[in-house]
Amino acid sequence: MGCAGPERGGRGVRLARVRATAYPKLNLSLRVLRRRPDGYHDLESLVVSLGQPHDVLEAFAVPAPGGVRVEVVGVEVGEQVPADHRNLAFIAAEKLMVRAGRSGHGVRLVLRKHIPAGGGLGGGSADAAAALLAVRELLDVDIDDAGVMELAAEVGSDVPFCVRGGAAWMRGRGEIIEPVAAPAGLAFVVAIPPFRLSTPDVYRAWDKLGGPVSERVVPAPRRLSHVISELVNDLEPAAEALEPRLREFRAALESAAGAPALLAGSGSAYVVPIADTRRLPALVDEVGRRLRVPVVGTTSVTRGVRLAS
Repeated sequence: MGCAGPERGGRGVRLARVRATAYPKLNLSLRVLRRRPDGYHDLESLVVSLGQPHDVLEAFAVPAPGGVRVEVVGVEVGEQVPADHRNLAFIAAEKLMVRAGRSGHGVRLVLRKHIPAGGGLGGGSADAAAALLAVRELLDVDIDDAGVMELAAEVGSDVPFCVRGGAAWMRGRGEIIEPVAAPAGLAFVVAIPPFRLSTPDVYRAWDKLGGPVSERVVPAPRRLSHVISELVNDLEPAAEALEPRLREFRAALESAAGAPALLAGSGSAYVVPIADTRRLPALVDEVGRRLRVPVVGTTSVTRGVRLAS
């Protein structure tokens, strides 16, 4: 699994700490096919991992008490990132430990947040993927990559992709991952508005609107022309109906960047594909100056999680 960091097995030495960099995901194209009887939605989405903004998760082995504890650092005012059983990193670590018969061990997770909650960049899923791989490494548990992917699908729809990372078609409710031969280093400007959206709320709005199909398309980066020609997001009509300020924000971003913008996942962040990576610093400065919101210049990367002990 490309994101799983160093080779595992036969280490023979218990680690006291494992550090994991959790990379966000970007749905370059997102078609919502239907609502399933189980309440999830069938998707067809081309997804890539982005290098920025990323979270950092540190997993520590502690003698007592047993179980998982989470500390969240760096959360902006107004962002709701739980540090208890609702946190996806907590859920992922606990599931792994129960599956491995290690639930009596003590693990402390320190999560440094930079991926905005409610931005559509899969921050919670990225953290869960990081927790699965970091705790597996920390406790040297005997669960293979297939087992990790199975647990990832139990935690959340985006978690399997975040475990694998890189570029892939994501199908089903997110558990079917088909890797794509796509170049790394695709460039994007990510602009984060001063309001957030809840993914469940956006899907509920999509259902209430009768399952709209987005007709607004963004040209795909030339380096992706062998994979896809146009980028689209079927959740955009639902997100903009739920939060009308998104339309004004998108128009301002497109004016500042001089290029069309794509909603990131369920929102609220928007991204602008950039053909020339050398233009990123100037564009980030220009967009940030005009919109007065957090703006990040980023490129696609080949993994979802990077481990270091």
